[in-house]
Amino acid sequence: MANILSGKTISAELTEIQKQQVEELKKRGIQPGLAVVLAGENPASQIYVRNKIRACEQTGIYSKSIRLPESVSQEELLKVIDELNQDDKIHGILVQLPLPKGIDEHTVIMRISPNKDVDGFHILNAGKLFTGLKGFVPCTPKGIMYMLESAKIDLDGKHAVIVGRSNIVGKPIAMLLLNANCTVTICHSHTKNLAEITKQADVLVAAIGKPKFITADMVKEGACVVDVGINRVDGKVVGDVDFEPVYQKASYITPVPGGVGKMTISMLMQNTIEAAQI
Repeated sequence: MANILSGKTISAELTEIQKQQVEELKKRGIQPGLAVVLAGENPASQIYVRNKIRACEQTGIYSKSIRLPESVSQEELLKVIDELNQDDKIHGILVQLPLPKGIDEHTVIMRISPNKDVDGFHILNAGKLFTGLKGFVPCTPKGIMYMLESAKIDLDGKHAVIVGRSNIVGKPIAMLLLNANCTVTICHSHTKNLAEITKQADVLVAAIGKPKFITADMVKEGACVVDVGINRVDGKVVGDVDFEPVYQKASYITPVPGGVGKMTISMLMQNTIEAAQI
């Protein structure tokens, strides 16, 4: 049976550390500030934004919530970002995705100052990650690495398999694991013989958005399994991994809920604190 990698526990411990970091910055006359921009009425996005604002309150980070109507134009949204780029009280800018129809996400993300891009989505920060330079790392991959490090899981020389190739999770976690000296394989919807590849993984990261897609017969005995998926099935939240059977085979596993999702918000707070330290 697996050890549970509890994002809930790890994030709670990290919050206490972050409170101290914020207090140290305040002594220097700096209060880290995060602006969260929400355009439209997406119910899930509203919950995410509320959770992020609550996390700011817990750590002592100044937060500014900007809500824009579904009808907002791209030009109006870009103007809001320009103003936040110039606001000295704001160290991090997060534009909640998805955006309303007619607004180009890439254009919006590129408008955020790279020094305030606490989501780590700007192409400059993506390039820094790719080349091994210090920059802002997307929060979910950064949270995964923090969990693995907290559990003292030895990654050196291990075979890491990532199922999913998104710019938000799949590609950046591949680079982080590569930088940690893993041998990395990225699988996706066009991968042939997927189960044969996943069964080779010492570290298996599932980030595809398909409920219970990774079954026990796809997992190597003793593997570390990281479940990034958040799927709603019959009113319940489940991951991309069929938890109970995989739990019996794995050495470590992240639960859903209470796993990677908790770490994502913790890393947003961490990136904001680091932005204030620049």
